[in-house]
Amino acid sequence: MNTLNSKITNEDYEKLISGSMEFEKLKEKSIVNGKVVGLENDIVIVDVGLKSEGRIPISEFTRPGQAPEISIGDNTEVYIENFDNSNGETRLSREKAVKQNAWNKLQECFNNNSVVTGVPFNRVKGGLSVDLDGVLAFLPGSQIDPRSITKDTKELLNKPLDLLILKMDKFRGNIVVSRKAISEVELKEQKKELLNSISEGSDIEGKVKNITDYGAFIDLGGMDGLVHVTDISWTKINSPNEVLQIGQKIKVKVLKYDEELSRLSLGIKQLSENPWLSVKEEIEIEKIVSGKVISINDNFVNVIINNKYDGLINLNELTWLKKPPHPNKIVNLDQEFDIKVLEIDDDKKRIICSLKQLKENPWNKLNDNFKINDTFETEIVNIVDFGIFVKIHDEIDGMIHVSDLSWDENECPKMLQNFKKGENIKVKILDINIEKERISLGIKQLESDPIQEFLKKHPLKSKVSGKILEVDEKGLKLDLGNEIYGYIKKTNLSKDKSEQKSDRFASGEAIDSMIVSVDSKNRQINLSIKDIEIQDEKEALSKYGSSDSGASLGDILGEALVKKEDKNNWCLNLNL
Repeated sequence: MNTLNSKITNEDYEKLISGSMEFEKLKEKSIVNGKVVGLENDIVIVDVGLKSEGRIPISEFTRPGQAPEISIGDNTEVYIENFDNSNGETRLSREKAVKQNAWNKLQECFNNNSVVTGVPFNRVKGGLSVDLDGVLAFLPGSQIDPRSITKDTKELLNKPLDLLILKMDKFRGNIVVSRKAISEVELKEQKKELLNSISEGSDIEGKVKNITDYGAFIDLGGMDGLVHVTDISWTKINSPNEVLQIGQKIKVKVLKYDEELSRLSLGIKQLSENPWLSVKEEIEIEKIVSGKVISINDNFVNVIINNKYDGLINLNELTWLKKPPHPNKIVNLDQEFDIKVLEIDDDKKRIICSLKQLKENPWNKLNDNFKINDTFETEIVNIVDFGIFVKIHDEIDGMIHVSDLSWDENECPKMLQNFKKGENIKVKILDINIEKERISLGIKQLESDPIQEFLKKHPLKSKVSGKILEVDEKGLKLDLGNEIYGYIKKTNLSKDKSEQKSDRFASGEAIDSMIVSVDSKNRQINLSIKDIEIQDEKEALSKYGSSDSGASLGDILGEALVKKEDKNNWCLNLNL
């Protein structure tokens, strides 16, 4: 016994007593210092001075969005779950140690309303998940920015942010933080400083924060100002997007500050002199200038002249065409060309110009190439209800009226549907009016008028045969053949008024009549049965008697019939 005791030195005894005391200091559910003594795959081995080392998953040493940083020999704080489990191991937790320490620090910051630093690492519904030194917190979208709800939060991920704790519940593990609360305080100070440093007419730099149809919002650092679309450029623009981009740094001029509404009005064009003040020194009527198309409307085109003046070209000044197409068929956006100044409009601050007047009027030389009754082939450029427009020249169209498609006007509307835009057709020039810049064309005139051809064979006072097509109270319509039609008025059905009744006739009946006139407008030949009767009467009087002899027409005709009958009988007897 004494021999054994003699082997234990005083130093060894002190170490044993010291170790025993250190062990007594270690308690379950507490945080202690440990040393990393090994790394096995995804396990970190930590010695805290107990009989056995603790084994901790390496994931507990990993911060959200970061790689693990742990090496053998590193000292680290760990949380003791229990000393010896059923496997004789000490259960440790790095995660609980970090959270415990973090919660203690965060509680202190929350109590003192102190700023904490957090790193957003994930986007969730309604906001961002934030790492506060190992403790999970929630940053609502409404608490990200003091002036608007940030739509694209991706740019905030994995970047340290200064935050204030709004709500803290350790029992539920719930922490809500705000970036907005800090920014609002800062912005108030920045706004106060900004307003003290500027006045109406001041020049200041800012960044384009947002763009709308009516203007652009500029972040001046502390507050936003609005540049209205009319204050962006001295020339006309359709949208601020044409000259500004979000994030762009620009210089602006302070136009007005409304203290009551806390509204700051800014201008960009006011940084330079109004070019219109010297427009008449640079631009003259009839002068040729350079223009660039900035917008195209139904009836006009907006241009920028010499890169600093608003210009306008009306539709009728784009081309010599009498019926011009839509302006986008003539010019293109951003197209540049020379134009002629017609007028300087001081009231509307714009210059009225012409594109067509830089070209010679093609109508002046039309008679050199085209004559009335000329026939040629051309292209259909447009079809409307009343006719067809065809190409005569690059800037001259001719028109075929629907009535000039066919000699049968009833067929004209139907024929119009048979033509297509871009189709080539043959036409005949009917009329050229240089003064009115109008050229009339026809298709039916390529062939002879059937009525005129009919009248050549059957002139006025000629007897013709026809078939009755229609019978009405006013008269008869006759088919004279070859699509030629005639009409007998009721008064021309007979010399005898009592016989002037259209119901004496029937459709399909063939009758003789005389051509008395031609209705050119309605393309109808007027006929008469009465005139045939009168003509026959005159012939009978001249051949068989005279009204001066005292004999009536009936007597004369009766005698003529008797003579005719006697003659027929004589011929019959001769044959026998």
